[in-house]
Parts: sequence; C-alpha cells; structure tokens
Amino acid sequence: MAKKTKKFETPIDQRETFVSIQKSFADSDLSVSEKLKTLYALQQADTEIDKILQLRGELPVEVENLENEIADLKAKAARIAEMIEEYTKFIAENKLSITECDDQIEKYRSQLENVANSREYDSLNKEIENVGLLRQIAEKHIAETKERIFDKKNELEIVKEKTAVRQDDLKAKKDELATIVESTAKEEEKLRANRDACAEKIDERTMSAYDHIRQSSNNHLAVVSVFNGDSCGGCFNTIAPQRLIDIASNRKMIICEYCGRILVNPDFE
Repeated sequence: MAKKTKKFETPIDQRETFVSIQKSFADSDLSVSEKLKTLYALQQADTEIDKILQLRGELPVEVENLENEIADLKAKAARIAEMIEEYTKFIAENKLSITECDDQIEKYRSQLENVANSREYDSLNKEIENVGLLRQIAEKHIAETKERIFDKKNELEIVKEKTAVRQDDLKAKKDELATIVESTAKEEEKLRANRDACAEKIDERTMSAYDHIRQSSNNHLAVVSVFNGDSCGGCFNTIAPQRLIDIASNRKMIICEYCGRILVNPDFE
C-alpha cells in the first residue's frame, strides 16, 4: 500500500500579497465564488468600521495625549513638593544649628568671666568668633532656602493650575468621545460581528495577505469590485477584456496588475 505524502505548508510571510497565494486560493472548504463573496463582505464590513472610527477623528489620540500630559504634570508637582519638603527640613536643621551656636556662645561668654590669663581670653574670643561665623552661615542658608521655597511654591501653583486646565480639557474630550461611541456602539458591534463571521471562513494565509494590503493602502481597500464596467475600483486603471471575463466567472482570484488589489464581480454589490 502506497504511503500518503503529507502536504507541506510554507510559513506565512506577513509581507505576502494576493499574487503569491493565487495558486493555493482554491484549496478551501468554500468554493472560489463563495470565498470571493466572503472576502468582499469582509472588506465592506471593515470599510464601514473605518467610517465609524473616522467619526471619532483624533479624539482617541487627543485623550491619550492629555492623559499622558496630566500624568507628567502630576509627577512634576510631586517632585516639586518633595523638594519643598527637603528645603523645609534643611531650614529646620539650620535653625537647630543656630540654637546650638547660641548655646555655645553663651557658654563661652560665661567662661570669659573666669579666665585666668590673656591667652585663655583670646582663645575663648576666637571660639566665639568661629561659632558666630557658623551661625551667620546657617542664617544665610535659611534665607536662601526660603527664597527657593518661595520660587518652588510659585512653580507648584502654576503646575497645579495647568493640571486643572488640562483635566477640564480631558473631561470635555472624553465626554465628546463617549457621545460618539455611544451613538455608534450598536452599529459597530453588529459590523464587528459580521466581520468576525467572515474572517472565520477565510484561511489564515489569505487573511494575512488581506490585512497586509489594507495596511499598505491609503484607502484601506484590499478587495474592490469592477468600476464603471472596465476599471479597477481601487486604482481606476483599465482592466483587460479577458480579465473582465475571468472576474465575471467567479472561478478564480484575479489581481489588479497595477495596484495588487483583488478584483471581484460588481454583482457582489
């Protein structure tokens, strides 16, 4: 008994077009005619879905951009708040240093009353002078840091105001988008169900080619009918008479030699 040879299937290339799968197009549970009709129905569903998405325009992108901008502004506000907190701690540390300096100066001055010689007197005065310089440095740090806090608080206020404006913009955009989505939700749901039903009937290789053509085409048309009796409905170039006969027969896949789209019988409309 002869051993059955297993059919070898080449991997799907994402760049694959309809031209490269014409030979295997007929290898399907569906007839060529039904497969062509299903592809055309798939394209019609996708076209209507595209129209719905166009109604939303740039709103989804604008909403996403506003959300990202608000997130950045909030992160910036958090960083500024952390800096203000660090500055406040630094001021508290310097105030503590001033208190310690005052205690030391008071201690050295009380010791001056009981000095035994001029050398000890000069040494205590030098210590009072050094501690006094440390006290002045701490006071300078406090003054400079207070100015930084003032600037950062102003910056924080500006960021908060900008965030509030952007949040109002975001709410308006979301409301506008929600209204459009709500008005087309039922229609979109029905179209997507139709699309999924068509896609299930199409083999994976053909779907890969279909998606590639749609993505590379400006009008997202991968399957078009004959236009005005003798032209491609995608690029509007004239189709040869013999190819028109082949398209009308619905017996094989015909590709536009100019734009690479699949051509179907106008009766499918």
